Amino acid sequence: MSELTANTAHPSKRYRTMVLLLLTLIYAFNFIDRQIIGILSPFIMEDLGLSNSQMGLLKGFLFALFYTVVGIPIAWLADRYNRTNIVCISLAVWSGFTALTGIANSFLSIGLARMGVGIGEAGGSPPSHSIISDMYNKDERSGALAIYALGIPLGLGFAYFVAGYALGNPGSDFDWRNLLIILGASGIALAVITRILVREPVRGAQEKAKKDAIEIPFKTALKTLLSIPSWWAMCFGIALASFVGYAVSAWQIDYLLPFDGSQENPFGFQKMMYILALANMIFYGGGTFFGGALAQKLAGKSVSYYALVPAVSILICIPLVIAAFWVPSTALHLVFGAILLFFLGMYLGPSFAIAQTLAPINMRAMSTALFFLILNLIALGGGPTAVGFLADAFKEAHGQVHAIRLAITICTFALVLSAISFFIAAKVLPRDWAAAQSRNEGA
Repeated sequence: MSELTANTAHPSKRYRTMVLLLLTLIYAFNFIDRQIIGILSPFIMEDLGLSNSQMGLLKGFLFALFYTVVGIPIAWLADRYNRTNIVCISLAVWSGFTALTGIANSFLSIGLARMGVGIGEAGGSPPSHSIISDMYNKDERSGALAIYALGIPLGLGFAYFVAGYALGNPGSDFDWRNLLIILGASGIALAVITRILVREPVRGAQEKAKKDAIEIPFKTALKTLLSIPSWWAMCFGIALASFVGYAVSAWQIDYLLPFDGSQENPFGFQKMMYILALANMIFYGGGTFFGGALAQKLAGKSVSYYALVPAVSILICIPLVIAAFWVPSTALHLVFGAILLFFLGMYLGPSFAIAQTLAPINMRAMSTALFFLILNLIALGGGPTAVGFLADAFKEAHGQVHAIRLAITICTFALVLSAISFFIAAKVLPRDWAAAQSRNEGA
């Protein structure tokens, strides 16, 4: 194991690739356990007798509230203590609560389990982003974080696939409860493997910083972080874009199943799940990788492209969301949905890179936690929940399918605000980038 043994100051390329892939896999589990509720939503609603509003709370607010609140103290720990331990413990915790979700028998019990998943997942991304940033320099960081962000489409794709495989056979007695229990057990096993293989890297190893530059007092570093205009603009840009992304992914199956069933030649649940799995892996994954690579290449001309690439991709998403939910067939919905996934993925890598590069070295986990605090309160807490309440408001007059269509169309306006935020970030980013480089390298 000599080539895979961590030299924490100067890790080998093979070792850091292994760590990056493991953290990406953990991030994939993060999104499997987070989004599986949206995929299983029709089954859970029928089994437990829940309303759209209750499901919206389970998919959004109840998860996001604890995910965001707990993220700040966990990030504070991650900026001071062993980040590998924090990631592994968090993975085990959220996986355990995913398994408990499978035995819930009421709105209260499943709501408590979802809160537990949120608490556990709060310790996943902030320390992972910090670990990656200490293993890849600022010129490689956008690409590395774009690979890490592939955990989102891979996790979503796998969630659709296993749901289709496990629940798409009418003669099988395998149900949504069994699926959640198996996913939870698998996550606990991955936590053990990661703890064995990954070691803690040296903080700030890629910046060549002086000792006194690394040991910035907490309050000073926090004040510095919160005073960076482009950090705020990028943060609101990704939050508002993700508001729509989470709304679509959380309610797409609730929309498609009755919509597809009313067509002359329905796709059926299993075929639909397999198509959505491939769309997320190929198109969402391709967009995520392409966005990070494109921004990193164009940044050689100007770092403003870290914000301009997301801004343009978000503008393209606006007509795609509306078209996907107003076309007259399932096939056309899936086509427009796949193209939408490609452009929705493009803002992830550049945005994550900005959150890390602009942060003081000993504030990288905190930067990600604050980034995700705003992102998830607005996006994960707001998107699915807003659609749930709007759908219930429209349902009596318009029926379930058209109610969800109207709710998502209204929510699409957030993409306009997202693009504006990214354009604002592009204007001020060069100045903030230069200041961060000077601060972090002790110049």
